[in-house]
Amino acid sequence: MTIVVSPHILSGGGPRLVAAIRERRPDIDLEHVEDEDELSAAVDDAEVFVTHRLPDAVLEAAGDLKWVQALSAGTDIFDHDALADRSVALTSVSGIHAKPIGQQVLGYLLHFERGFDRAVAQQRRREWERYTGGELGDRTVGIVGVGAIGSTVAEYCRPFDARVIGTKRDPTDAPEAVDEIYGSDALESVLEASDYLVLACPLTDETQGLIDADALATLPDDAVLVNIARGRVVDQSALVDALETDELGGAALDVFEEEPLPEESPLWDRDDVLVTPHMAGSTPHYWERCADVFLRNYDRFREGEALENRVV
Repeated sequence: MTIVVSPHILSGGGPRLVAAIRERRPDIDLEHVEDEDELSAAVDDAEVFVTHRLPDAVLEAAGDLKWVQALSAGTDIFDHDALADRSVALTSVSGIHAKPIGQQVLGYLLHFERGFDRAVAQQRRREWERYTGGELGDRTVGIVGVGAIGSTVAEYCRPFDARVIGTKRDPTDAPEAVDEIYGSDALESVLEASDYLVLACPLTDETQGLIDADALATLPDDAVLVNIARGRVVDQSALVDALETDELGGAALDVFEEEPLPEESPLWDRDDVLVTPHMAGSTPHYWERCADVFLRNYDRFREGEALENRVV
């Protein structure tokens, strides 16, 4: 079996991923292509391709391709239709980001609940003025998309006694840490009750623009929006309008409609907005966890079994 590891791997992580795979399974033969100019020739007889993205030319050149292992949880940058037409399986590494993103979200919640946003603003002004912080135990955290990440966020909220509600495509399969679960069609109920709204859903045709002006208006005026999903789940201009008219208490944003966030964006300058550069899923254990997912799927692929996290 020919397995090619792509040069299209973020943060120069290719060597670390390959090392992690080889450390666990030295019997597996991998070809790590580091020069993009050599990639089309290398994938000519590849059955398996491991990558963060799949250029059209590479897919066309890979005549024997059977399976693509994406190194991301979201796969919206892959051409699902083209892969389906070729009967090529596409799998993600969904789930490996749950711990770091869960911790990031908890940090966002405490940032606003304990008034760190105000502390930072006062520090810049060299201003000493005491204020009272809140407690998460008095708040309701709404989670849109109670999957692996949303479930971990709910678990992390438990020690703080926050009330957790959320939406899930299959509400009959809700984790114990969620106090109330709704189907995707009952989003309004979650919006109305949420002091913090955490977006943890995938980007699909149904979720693109899901949090629009009407959704933002349904939230309490002092609610805080947390987006660690995808930028296009939120109507960003409507979000700016809601913040500027005090119809929203604040926002913690790791993802945006356009990335990097343009310098002229008004989101940069607001004390009630915390901007992080799409790094919520970052962790020193990233490549090891990617290797673990790949190897589980490698064994399934060889045995003809259903692949984990298959999206195509």
